[in-house]
Amino acid sequence: MILKKLHKTDIEKSYLELVALATVADLVPLNSFNRTLLKFGLEELRKTKRPGLQELFKEAQIDPSSIDTYQIGHIIAPRLNATGRIADAMDSLRLLCTNNPKRAYEIAAYLGQTNRDRQKMTMDSLEHAKSNLKLEKKKLLFISHESYEPGIVGLIAGRLVEEFYVPSIVLSVKGKYARASARSVVGFNIIEFIREAGEFLTDAGGHPMAAGFTVETKKILKLQKMLEDLAEKKLKGNNLERVLTVDCLLPLKLINEKIFQEVSTLEPFGMGNPKPVFLAQKVMIEGLRMVGQEQKHMKLVLSEEKIRFDAIFFRAGDASFRIGDTVDIVYTIEENKWNGNIKLELRIKAIRTSSIH
Repeated sequence: MILKKLHKTDIEKSYLELVALATVADLVPLNSFNRTLLKFGLEELRKTKRPGLQELFKEAQIDPSSIDTYQIGHIIAPRLNATGRIADAMDSLRLLCTNNPKRAYEIAAYLGQTNRDRQKMTMDSLEHAKSNLKLEKKKLLFISHESYEPGIVGLIAGRLVEEFYVPSIVLSVKGKYARASARSVVGFNIIEFIREAGEFLTDAGGHPMAAGFTVETKKILKLQKMLEDLAEKKLKGNNLERVLTVDCLLPLKLINEKIFQEVSTLEPFGMGNPKPVFLAQKVMIEGLRMVGQEQKHMKLVLSEEKIRFDAIFFRAGDASFRIGDTVDIVYTIEENKWNGNIKLELRIKAIRTSSIH
C-alpha cells in the first residue's frame, strides 16, 4: 500500500538494512514475512554504503561481513538508542543520514561515548536500586528516585527482573510527575496489573511483558502500596519460578562445524525464532576467570572426553564454581571470528553443579 502511494513497485535495497536494524532493535516478532525482510536486510547491512554505519561498525570493532542479529541487538542498537535515552535522539538519525565521512566518524565516536555513559549511569542506578530495595520474599519490586533518568528506568527494571525474576517497576521522579517503566515475568500481564491502579495514574500503556506510566509524585507511595498488595494476591509461586526451555541434549563431543552449519540454516534468529538451546551434562571446568569491566562475566574452558571448548557466561551473578568442578550447562553454539581466525565457542545461559553420577 505504501509503495503504491509513492508510485513505486519495489523497495530500494539500501532501505532493507534499516529494516533489519529496526526489526531487531524493536523486538519485532519474526513471522514469515519479517524473517524474509530481516534475512535480506542483513545481507545489505553487511555491505552497507552508509558512511554512518560504516563508522559505527569501526567504533564498535565489528566485522561488517559477520553482522548477525545478536550484534545488532547487543552492540549496534544500544549505541543508536543511547542518545534517545540520555541525550538527543536526532544525533542517531544524523548518523544514518549523513554522506560526509568526517561527520560520520565524529557522530559514531559520540554515539559510542554516549553509550558508555549510559552503561555507567544504568549500573550506578541499578546498584542504588538494589541497595535500597527490600528483596526478601517480595512479589513486586517497586522503587523511585530523583537520580534515575527517564530514559534508563526500563533498563533498570529489566536488569532487576533478570537478576531476581520478580516483576519490577522503576520510577524517575522529576518535579510534579514521575515516569515509570515496568518489566514482567513470563505469564504475568504487567499492563493489566498496572491498570488496576488506574485511579492513581495520569496515563499508562504497554503490553504483557513491558509497560510504562506517569503518576503524580505525591501519589507514588499510595500507588506503591496498592500495587504491592495486588501483587501479593495475584502472583502465585509458579509465576516466580524461572523456566528455561532446552531444545535437546547435545554433548560437547558431538559439536562440530557441520552441527553449527545445520543450526545456522534456521537463521535469522530473534523474537519468535530463538536460537536453538542445548544441554550438556557432566562437563568439567578446566579453566575459569572473571572478565569485563565489572568482573561479572565468567570465561570458561570446558571439557568432555578430551574435547574442549571455550565458553562465556555473561552476567554470571553470584555463581561460584572452581576449576575441576563437574557441571551441567545450558548453552548456544556461537562462531567466534577474531583476527582472521574462526572457532566455535559456547555461550552459557545457565550452569549448575552436576548431580549425575
